[in-house]
Amino acid sequence: MKYKIIRTDKADEQLREIIFYIADDSRSVDIALNYLDKIENAMKRLEDCPFSGSVPKYSILRKQGYRVLIVERHLIFYKVNEVEKTVIIYAVVDGRREYRNLL
Repeated sequence: MKYKIIRTDKADEQLREIIFYIADDSRSVDIALNYLDKIENAMKRLEDCPFSGSVPKYSILRKQGYRVLIVERHLIFYKVNEVEKTVIIYAVVDGRREYRNLL
């Protein structure tokens, strides 16, 4: 059974900011949209394999039940709800930044 993917408003906003930054930095909408496709495809794979992401390195995030999916230099933080068969995407952040406070 496929899991339903739900993105929080915060995750959507972070993803939008990432894509706008890439478009501005590269001066190419195509590059930004291709990267968006990579991230969205990674999220879509969670429908079939919700536990494919890693356990975060910070114990506080592990204890809260987060998992993390890595797409190039960005980290997608999510939780799996087994009862409701949902995957909730909470954040999409640059892995080079301190992200504990971004969730």
